[in-house]
Amino acid sequence: MAWALKLPLADEVIESGLVQDFDSSLSGIGQELGAGAYSMSDVLALPIFKQEESSLPPDNENKILPFQYVLCAATSPAVKLHDETLTYLNQGQSYEIRMLDNRKLGELPEINGKLVKSIFRVVFHDRRLQYTEHQQLEGWRWNRPGDRILDIDIPMSVGIIDPRANPTQLNTVEFLWDPAKRTSVFIQVHCISTEFTMRKHGGEKGVPFRVQIDTFKENENGEYTEHLHSASCQIKVFKPKGADRKQKTDREKMEKRTPHEKEKYQPSYETTILTECSPWPEITYVNNSPSPGFNSSHSSFSIGEGNGSPNHQPEPPPPIADNLLPTSTPQEAQQWLHRNRFSTFSRLFTNFSGADLLKLTRDDVIQICGPADGIRLFNALKGRMVRPRLTIYVCQETLELREQQQQQQQQQEQKHENGDSNGAFFVYHAIYLEELTAVELTEKIAQLFSISPCQISQIYKQGPTGIHVLISDEMIQNFQEEACFILDTMKAETNDSYHIILK
Repeated sequence: MAWALKLPLADEVIESGLVQDFDSSLSGIGQELGAGAYSMSDVLALPIFKQEESSLPPDNENKILPFQYVLCAATSPAVKLHDETLTYLNQGQSYEIRMLDNRKLGELPEINGKLVKSIFRVVFHDRRLQYTEHQQLEGWRWNRPGDRILDIDIPMSVGIIDPRANPTQLNTVEFLWDPAKRTSVFIQVHCISTEFTMRKHGGEKGVPFRVQIDTFKENENGEYTEHLHSASCQIKVFKPKGADRKQKTDREKMEKRTPHEKEKYQPSYETTILTECSPWPEITYVNNSPSPGFNSSHSSFSIGEGNGSPNHQPEPPPPIADNLLPTSTPQEAQQWLHRNRFSTFSRLFTNFSGADLLKLTRDDVIQICGPADGIRLFNALKGRMVRPRLTIYVCQETLELREQQQQQQQQQEQKHENGDSNGAFFVYHAIYLEELTAVELTEKIAQLFSISPCQISQIYKQGPTGIHVLISDEMIQNFQEEACFILDTMKAETNDSYHIILK
């Protein structure tokens, strides 16, 4: 169909060319608008031209990134224009990710002939699940003991060196590679998207995940801590062959749509290009303590090293006295960020004083730092301490205390009559428990009374008719919050240690 624009005669030649070029694109629009008279500005203001104009990348998107990661899996055709691509994967199937060196000549010469480290993660796309990521992953670990969320298919991978999978981080793998050589890593995702949905009536939609890659270079100490590039893409994981069926269903749905409706959707691409993003905030290089990272000697991974060790003592939380003050200068605020393990964001807050940081709302901090570190930073700024799992109060029994207890029992009736108390004034100490174990209780009591835990042989609780019940982990877990106990000591029979009795 051809329709005429009523323009001055001098522009009729240009007009005819425009009509021929855009005839097919404007056919539906012309039917809706009718055959009236229009100016060229009216035509260029139509939605189809605005869409093409908005799709042009801004200048800062034209920059060439140092690396490019390509997931060899087709994108979904049921994704609207300007939305992020979505890729369907099968559970447990190996998918290739090509690691491409995209540097210009002379760019980043310091990594020429050297290895870089890449960390792969599968994380939640939805912010609602990001807030509870730790609980979600712990629940998955409980339901799937011994399984991992993310694995590397080492026999199929090419060019990767010293791959590692920390047993405490089920959704993370890492390896070294040489950008100058061909590198392809094959990954397997073992969780499916519907495992993290609220199950109601069946047939629920699965939650989307993200595959994120963070790449680092060596610093002066031979540690891979200097960030080079990060990129990610959105995925959904189905049971075996489920991704193929979903891709086919999306393709059939698109084929049934009209040409005008198809213009609102992206085409399906054979591969998925990971797009640049911010580095993942909870990466191990943020910590000042050593991590199971790489060094120049490329030593093998050991569970007993760094944060992966079950015996590793976490660094203590910053003391209350280290709270950031409103009078802190920007330099003091920077020092506070480093002391509290927020050095990753120190550059973002270069010119922020203490007052500037304290004025930030919770939403502001989360938007700047992401959900995980944003909540942590907000709590640190407000000086919020973690509430212990259990609090009990203890008082050491002495001869004087026993006499006071007897006097108090004799005066019990008088207290009830006049509502006044002339009883003893007992001083109790608070004990805060986190692990709820007998070992922890022994250590806390020993610390309270400045003795060695080895000097405490057993801890008993006085039960009915005065019997002594051995304290166990299960008993401590059933203590009431803010329960009060009087501590009595009894010499052990065999050595110089003592038995503690909770009354």
